[in-house]
Order: sequence, then structure tokens, then C-alpha cells
Amino acid sequence: MKKLFIITVVLLVSVFSLTACSSKSVQDRISKEIGIDVSTGKEVSNYDTHSGNGDGTSCIVLSFDDDTVLEKIKNNSEWEAFPINETIQTLVYGISDETSSVGPFLNDNKGNPLVPEIQNGYYILVDRQVDKDKATGADILHRYSFNFTLCLYDTDTDTLYFCKLDT
Repeated sequence: MKKLFIITVVLLVSVFSLTACSSKSVQDRISKEIGIDVSTGKEVSNYDTHSGNGDGTSCIVLSFDDDTVLEKIKNNSEWEAFPINETIQTLVYGISDETSSVGPFLNDNKGNPLVPEIQNGYYILVDRQVDKDKATGADILHRYSFNFTLCLYDTDTDTLYFCKLDT
């Protein structure tokens, strides 16, 4: 019985050690997805409603002490400078007029935007629902479902908002 207990403990410790060694940090996962090293970012918040079926909304906020990430963004042609276009406006903050309103799609469970208003910055929209270069972000609003990653970088506060929506 003692032998079985010792073997079980050794196996459990081994499994936990292997899992800990292979798990990547939030910064590593974001870096891989957006193609920019954000390893120096400090996690400010992490909102995630993804369920077992993969549907949900997430927003991870990273803050930076300097402009190192900003320089990497400026040198990456996939990032766009503000002002944001109508598609990004709708996804992040929503749009409305006298007769209707649409969005925000990146919101908490009460319908509030997950990203505060940003005046100056850069953004990148990765449409994970279509093959790259076969559709533009503009038609993302005319679908029945969403699968995209959107990052916004606030140059006034050196803050990155990494958001995902899967429906």
C-alpha cells in the first residue's frame, strides 16, 4: 500500500512539473497571435467568458513601462494607426443614430464595452473566420457569427487591449 502511495505521488508531481514547464504565459500567447513581442507587458486585467464549446468573449489588458512595443507596432505593416474605421468602432464601442444602434460586440455581460475610449493609438484586426487575404474586415459585420482577434494599443497610456470574440 505504501508503494502504491509513493508511486502515485511521484506520478502526480511529474505530471504537474511537465504541465508547468509546457504552459506559456499570457504574454507569450499574445505575442504569437499578433506577431509582436509583448513579453515585457504587465497583466492589468483578464476578462474571459469562453466556455467549453469555445464560444465567448475575452479581453486581456497589458501595460508597458516604455514605448518599446509601440516601436514594434509602428514597424509592423499589419497594424493601422488611429482613427479607427467604422467596423472597429462598431465591434469595440458600437454605433448608433436616431433610429438604431449596433454593438458593441466586445462587451461585458451587461453590454458595456471592454475597451475604454482611446484617442491615439494603433489597431490590428485578425479575422479568424476566413482565410487570410480572401476577405476584408469590412464584411465581418454582415455575418451570422464572429471569430476574430482585435488588438488596440493606446499610445497615450502604453496599454495593449487584446480581445477575442468567438460565437
